[in-house]
Amino acid sequence: MKNENVVPKKPTNHKEPLVVPRFTGSDLPPLGRLLIQFTPPAAIIALIIMVLTNPDGVAAVIFDMRTYVTGGYTWLFILYSLFSVAVCAWLVFSKIGKQVRLGGPNAKKEYNNFAWYSMLFACGQGIGLIFWSVAQPIMLRNESPVINALEGDVAGGGIVWAYFHWGFTAWAMYCVVAVCLAYSHHNLGKTLTFREATVDILPKWSQAGAGVVVELLAIMATILGLSTSFAFAAMQFSSGLGSFTGVVSSSTIWLLVIVGLGTATAISAFFGISKGMRLISETNSILSIVLVIAVLIFGPTLFIVSNMTQTFGSYFTNFIPMSFWTDAPSTATPMESWQESWNGWWTVFIWCWVIAFSPFVAGFIARISRGRTLREFVIGVTVVPSLIVMVWIGVLGSAAIYYDDQTGNGISAAVGENVSSGLFVMLESVPLVGSLLLVVATILVATYYVTSLDAGTYALAEFVSAPKQAGPWFRVVLVASIAAVATVLLTVGGSGVVDTVQTGTIIGAFPFSIVILLMIANTIKRLLNRDRSTKELEKAVNNPDPSVELKVDASGEAQVITNGHSVVPERS
Repeated sequence: MKNENVVPKKPTNHKEPLVVPRFTGSDLPPLGRLLIQFTPPAAIIALIIMVLTNPDGVAAVIFDMRTYVTGGYTWLFILYSLFSVAVCAWLVFSKIGKQVRLGGPNAKKEYNNFAWYSMLFACGQGIGLIFWSVAQPIMLRNESPVINALEGDVAGGGIVWAYFHWGFTAWAMYCVVAVCLAYSHHNLGKTLTFREATVDILPKWSQAGAGVVVELLAIMATILGLSTSFAFAAMQFSSGLGSFTGVVSSSTIWLLVIVGLGTATAISAFFGISKGMRLISETNSILSIVLVIAVLIFGPTLFIVSNMTQTFGSYFTNFIPMSFWTDAPSTATPMESWQESWNGWWTVFIWCWVIAFSPFVAGFIARISRGRTLREFVIGVTVVPSLIVMVWIGVLGSAAIYYDDQTGNGISAAVGENVSSGLFVMLESVPLVGSLLLVVATILVATYYVTSLDAGTYALAEFVSAPKQAGPWFRVVLVASIAAVATVLLTVGGSGVVDTVQTGTIIGAFPFSIVILLMIANTIKRLLNRDRSTKELEKAVNNPDPSVELKVDASGEAQVITNGHSVVPERS
């Protein structure tokens, strides 16, 4: 299909600067556009119908798929995580990381550091940490492979593995995807989509079809991931609400929570990142700081500080062995159930979770990171959030271990009955301020999920509508659609159905990881082939001066025309 674009057409009035980055990508053909717009909702409706009409059958199929992936490909997920860390290290220590600025050499940061960290943390792991910061240290306190616990150490292993699963490596996996999307969009003028960041590396004849498949996978992962997370957030919020009001969770309460959180998200999505998402994210950060400091001061301060010091050391000592641990002896015989594997419960499950959530988390991080060098970007997305994660888990997890021992394993019993209740049961044990902290934690469940859904909505709108700019009402419609899916799953099917769909979504990370690896390889190729003409293109893409013209022909070749002279960059 001929797609000769002149981006932009030279305006008659030069008073208004051009919007940057200028678009140099290619739109999908009509058939591809129809497939992207209508296939995901049709497939999701079909999936929901199958799960609701035959929950046991679908659950059995997903169980077998999870066993297959865990038994045969644990090594792949381990290597994938190591590769992500290696790429991030390369970007930090190489000249490329210092030289390449997202948005070109003259780009300015759109958000200050506090707002930026607040938003990327809120869209990434805020809600997951609320859920697992107490549950995982409690569940793993007596089962911590690799880590050689000191004699009498009652709190080490579970907390160290929680640092590992929610800290640096997980953020590196988000970061490497975000780098690919950010460079493609801010510097090369492509749409903020997986297809435009990936298909260049494929043969020309396959790019159109492959682009549609890649985008469909990203859209499906985003919708199902957000919908099931929405349902679990409703259950956890209900647990928090019941901890200080006595309200018993029910389908009606879940429905009211979904409507309330959905409405708040729709309002935030309508007002945009700067007015909506940024305000709620900064509120999250402030409330999180209050919660952690209050537990540290009013809780078992000496034990928390001592245990954090000890577990921090254990984390750094055991980081490499944990990173490479595949539990090789478990592969000596065919695995009959993923439940036989420790990695199936934890590392493989969480790495699949991160990969499945990468489309919207990385897409949003890429969107808000204009103006930062690749080195600044990688350090900001990996090191700083990892330290925040470790302090959060160190304080709350250590307090949970302490109160668990003081109450005769009372918190362990609560987590065993309902994983989402662990944080609230622990906070009830904090003297003087425990009741107030229950309210703060419940609010955080709501606000962290609102920001996570808000970020996902922005990414999803880009995937569906690019290269057109999605309006605020379109984002509101997407929020309503995701809330509707969550409502059907939870109120009609119950928590078992939600768990089935979420597990299926996470298993979908297996094929999607191949897409991400192709995208990373394409980005590395683009950066290594970055020559003078590419740098000129990056400047032109981000130049608001109408006198600089940028022409893109049907084959995707870009031509920069400055003062009547043209520079034709080589294809990346």
